[in-house]
Amino acid sequence: MTKRALISVSDKSGITEFARELMNLGYEILSTGGTAKLLAENGISVTSVDDVTQFPECFGGRVKTMHPKITGGILFRRNNADDVRQAEELDIGVIDIVVVNLYPFEAAAAKETGKNDAPSREELIELIDVGGPTMLRSAAKNYRDVTVVTDVNDYEKVLEELRKNGDTTEELREELALKVFERTAQYDATITAALSAKKSNITLLKNGLEMRYGENPHQWGMYYDISGFPRCWQIIQAEKPLSYLNILDADGAWNVVQDFSKPTAACIKHANPSGVASDENITEAFQKSYDADRLSAFGVIIALNRPCTREIIEKILEQKIFTEVIIAPEYNADALELLKQKPKIRAIQIDPNAKKSEAVVRSALGGVLVQAEDNNIVTATDLTCVTEVQPTDAQIADLLFAWHVVKHAKSNAIVFAKDQVTVGIGCGQTSRVDSTIIASRRAGDRAQGAVMASDAFFPFPDSVEEAHKNGIAAIIQPGGSVKDEEVIAKANALGIPMVTTGVRGFRH
Repeated sequence: MTKRALISVSDKSGITEFARELMNLGYEILSTGGTAKLLAENGISVTSVDDVTQFPECFGGRVKTMHPKITGGILFRRNNADDVRQAEELDIGVIDIVVVNLYPFEAAAAKETGKNDAPSREELIELIDVGGPTMLRSAAKNYRDVTVVTDVNDYEKVLEELRKNGDTTEELREELALKVFERTAQYDATITAALSAKKSNITLLKNGLEMRYGENPHQWGMYYDISGFPRCWQIIQAEKPLSYLNILDADGAWNVVQDFSKPTAACIKHANPSGVASDENITEAFQKSYDADRLSAFGVIIALNRPCTREIIEKILEQKIFTEVIIAPEYNADALELLKQKPKIRAIQIDPNAKKSEAVVRSALGGVLVQAEDNNIVTATDLTCVTEVQPTDAQIADLLFAWHVVKHAKSNAIVFAKDQVTVGIGCGQTSRVDSTIIASRRAGDRAQGAVMASDAFFPFPDSVEEAHKNGIAAIIQPGGSVKDEEVIAKANALGIPMVTTGVRGFRH
């Protein structure tokens, strides 16, 4: 029986090479439209789908492959006597391989509305692939007999098995079939979101990873990747599985340090920073971040925005720091070797070039809340000095450092910092002055000459008074309170320079 492969692709990357190899392996190539033209121009023998169906493409190419001679060749069960008999009676030949990728609807839908190259609704509708998903789903349903390929990165994997065994294994066919259902589900989700103006949104979760438990041991927990966003991290060391809170805290820790360009380390407890420090040397940054609040850094999550060094692991061991997780973009080989002495420390490696999350999703009132992630970075040019006294350049550097930290602490949040190191953090309180008092208590004498960041405006001058009492030398805050004049007047009376950002940094 002649082996046949149906090839119809929008993304033509590598398709001529793949088709040529299939032809050399004895496959008859069936194809349509632009794909058939490209293959023929490259010396590949192609049978037109029209010749098989004896029915022309019609309606401007809307109908090409949806014909019993094609779908039947994919779907009939080779081990079912009735199916085989009926295929012979209807003169339906087998199709063993289906290679299809879909019209580029996602790329078109992603173009910003109002721009010159943004597609109209009619143009979007014409980019909804119908035949492609039909072929893919048919082949995926019949994966025990048919190999389906929708990802160009799988071409070589398929060829390797064909060269080695003369066919693909059922294990690979099942893997590729699941990939198809994921792909078509994501494709339909994008169409739904685009045509409904995002009033409907289907999120596909995949690669479920069972957590050790949820927030508490009596709760189960899972981690999922979001389809379309490849996992950007991997577990390097973990004697026991990660828990829900390990992942949540590691995420919070990484979000802090990736906002800094200088080598920066953060110690995190319950998704809040206990200490953050920047330095020219990542090992020194780590030590300073730990020293910022050793009391809180028990069972700590450590994040680094530079490779983890052996010296950092040595410091963890020497100081007997109870560490739950380390997350870093890389681990030096000698650091990993030493880390083996503490197998209970989970080590996560994360791609520093991975795209930042664009959305935050959480359940609420039986539904789902979605918002844009706060990826805003405040710079010196964004600051407005609202007091008579101007901050020095060194104070501005510390004010910006403190602002980058305070936006990652739970509201109400106050951060004291000096020389690019946090010296006191108060967060998660119901009043801003309480957060200031907590930061003051954490800082002690280190508050003298430090700066203060507030994630939202001061509703009253009391926090400014508390800051001055503890030696704070400059303040950064969003501004925008109805009592701004009173707050600024108090800062002027106390001789404290104050700058505003114009943006709030709440994190609930």
